[in-house]
Amino acid sequence: MGSPVNYFEIGTPDPAAAQRFYGQLFDWSIGAPSPVGYRMVEGDAGGLWDSTAVGGASWAIFYVQVDDVRAAITQAQALGATVAVPFVDNGRIEFAHLVDPQGNRFGVWRPKSPDWAG
Repeated sequence: MGSPVNYFEIGTPDPAAAQRFYGQLFDWSIGAPSPVGYRMVEGDAGGLWDSTAVGGASWAIFYVQVDDVRAAITQAQALGATVAVPFVDNGRIEFAHLVDPQGNRFGVWRPKSPDWAG
């Protein structure tokens, strides 16, 4: 696979309820929230995001790792996608959330160092 799907994320305005649900359902280890409300799932396999600060939407998405997040956004838009969360560079990673022409939300991301671990 040229651009691997290698991360997932669950966005919710009720992270405690989502942590209980997914933790019990799949026996996932979900870490404590970061200062911005982000909890790592199973080390660095995925994330649980308190979406209150970004509109309170709920989502479950996969992330595709790309070489250039901005270029992926531009190409996706040319193919009919819209941007749900614009380009973010948090110092460790770059990412964005997009919505495909059929309404499915997905993410593109790039670690900024080869040894990145969530």
